[in-house]
Amino acid sequence: MAVLAHPDDESLGVGGTLAKYAAEGVETYLVTATRGQAGRYRGHRDNEHHPGPEKLAEIREAELRAAAAVLGVRELSLLDYRDQELDRANPREAVAQIVSHLRLAHPDVVITFGPDGAYGHPDHIAISQFTTAAVVAAADPSFRIDRDGAAAPHVVKKLYYLAWPTSTWKAYQEAFKKVISTVDGVERQAVPWPDWAITTVIDTREFWPIVWRAVSCHDSQIAAYERLKQLQPEHHEALWGFQSFYRALSTVNGGRAQESDLFDGIRS
Repeated sequence: MAVLAHPDDESLGVGGTLAKYAAEGVETYLVTATRGQAGRYRGHRDNEHHPGPEKLAEIREAELRAAAAVLGVRELSLLDYRDQELDRANPREAVAQIVSHLRLAHPDVVITFGPDGAYGHPDHIAISQFTTAAVVAAADPSFRIDRDGAAAPHVVKKLYYLAWPTSTWKAYQEAFKKVISTVDGVERQAVPWPDWAITTVIDTREFWPIVWRAVSCHDSQIAAYERLKQLQPEHHEALWGFQSFYRALSTVNGGRAQESDLFDGIRS
């Protein structure tokens, strides 16, 4: 199960991983916290070319559903929080929503953003915190959810954070020049994870054409994505040929040997 903040996070962030495991017959689930209503529309922020936040939310939800289908996601769920306001959500409520999905789907593996939010994005940081708390709470019999009282506690075997190395950020910067998030007037710039901190690297080279099809489903955002088409092959491979993670929690394995499979320690 991937638990992410916005429509397109699934394709740009973990598309190769979702496509790979879906192709192998793994049941893949996606939980997206917002509908992306605060985003641009074809490069426009606020003018006559922008359909408005609520219409954009409808458009981006449809794009998200199309991308999830391309990636082979079995089930997509939306938490329906406001884009750009996720860090102001009620923590108990947000955690409880994610716990509900964990207890119903019973995933062995959960992936989400790291504590850095990739480039300091408050929504990414918030979903990382909520998801981490939810993995713990889902296993706790004393954590009760009124609307989902019948769902038994569930222990997630492994929790992973996205951990993009220098090569991935170099590819993104080749397309976007500077990957930043401005929060309270302060620029937060992407900081790559050091290679030694990356616990897991998934080979997804076979699936990057599928990922590009999924990215292309997000047509309302295509003004930004068009630049990705111009990248050199080595940058495409850096973005989607290999996907890197940090193993934040595991009940089944450990150590410093780098994994090549999120299910290392689970598969017989």
